[in-house]
Amino acid sequence: MSAGEEPFRDALDAAAGHAREWLESQPTRHVGPRATAAELEAAFGGPMPENGLPASEVIDYLATNAEPGLMAMPSGRFFGWVIGGTLPAALAADWLVSAWDQNSVFRAATPATAAIEAAAGQWFLELLGLPETSDVGFVTGATMANFAGLSAARWRILERAGWDVNTDGLAGAPAISCLVGRERHDSIDLALRYLGLGRPVEVPSDRQGRISPAELDCALDRALVAASSGTDGFARTPVLVCLQAGNLHSGDFDPFLESITVAKAHGAWVHVDGAFGLWAAAVPELAALTGGLHLADSWATDAHKTLNVPYDCGIVAVRDGEALEAAMSVNPSYMIRDAGAAADPFQTVPELSRRARGVPVWAALKSLGRNGLAAQVRNLATRASQLAQELSALDGVEVLNDVVYTQVSLAFGDDATTRAVTARIIEDGLVWMSGSRWQGRDVLRISVSNWTTDDADVETAVEAVRKALAAVRG
Repeated sequence: MSAGEEPFRDALDAAAGHAREWLESQPTRHVGPRATAAELEAAFGGPMPENGLPASEVIDYLATNAEPGLMAMPSGRFFGWVIGGTLPAALAADWLVSAWDQNSVFRAATPATAAIEAAAGQWFLELLGLPETSDVGFVTGATMANFAGLSAARWRILERAGWDVNTDGLAGAPAISCLVGRERHDSIDLALRYLGLGRPVEVPSDRQGRISPAELDCALDRALVAASSGTDGFARTPVLVCLQAGNLHSGDFDPFLESITVAKAHGAWVHVDGAFGLWAAAVPELAALTGGLHLADSWATDAHKTLNVPYDCGIVAVRDGEALEAAMSVNPSYMIRDAGAAADPFQTVPELSRRARGVPVWAALKSLGRNGLAAQVRNLATRASQLAQELSALDGVEVLNDVVYTQVSLAFGDDATTRAVTARIIEDGLVWMSGSRWQGRDVLRISVSNWTTDDADVETAVEAVRKALAAVRG
């Protein structure tokens, strides 16, 4: 079939129809999947077909057979892990990104997507009060945003110590001291492992999971970095401190002003993992949570979470653009460069081939505006507080954290009861909440991350917890 015969129309029409049906089912559907992966393998596996099907039939088959195995993650009643929904403008923009099919790594070759992503990056910095001259990269998610930011850190702090990691590698390099809060997210450890930096030094945290600045000060002293700092303020013994915007269980934030002041006094590079919490900086009422955030050196977030754009889209910002570009970029002769212009998109991310994942971010921010973004984030935090207040009024429910942002951690007496209530809630399917373990106790963790969560969803969630607890009690 030639391009002139419109080979895409039937397939796209079929996909749009199935997508609308899926999205329109969210308010009432069972949240969890109704079939397992093992049960679905027969529909999608088997011998490779000898002959293919028309594209529209493939889409019909795909949507129909996948439906029982889909989790209603776009639902306002989905409170598992920290997973947002998708804003309408962001979803539609993501469809265009796939249709445009741009490998968005060169400004000269793909100027439209490069310009859109540049604007999205500047809005991101402006909204969160980060240094406006920072470099911004659009990566796959928070893990790779941490990886990119920490890659820049590794390059710069070794360069300050007189070592070129790009040329000489890590063998024989000065040892880097990496300090993290005891309750950091595992993605920090994963990024450090990718970078060959090993297991970090843990610094004690308080009951909300916030790093202790006093303990950080002592830990840095023990690493002997203060005595080896150079006159330019950078440690000759390379040191890296990772802070957190949004604890996985409490939702709380490390005390940035105090912690960064301590870290900088020891010549450290400070990286902030803000997978879902970084967006609190866009809300004036939440300013107390993010005070001093802008003083760090690099920041990471996942736009799919609090901003609610489609997978996959993480964002990294680095104050020292030279360090990010040195860590991420290559310059083979075949690449088409826009001489004299700003950095090409590939110079701030790990990939040399990628979709224009910053376009849905631009669409989300354009559709929301500054006030709309603040309202969206504020609503998530308000719903979490509402849930905590109503759930704590139930007999036998204990809210374990101070609810300052979007996370609520519950217990129901002993661990066995908490696990049983969690299992019953998932089985019933009115809502989805995930189990976890925090500070020595099994917990039911509620993450409010979806822009559609409303009063009705909150009441459904409270009723689901009440019913599950009553059923477990017998």
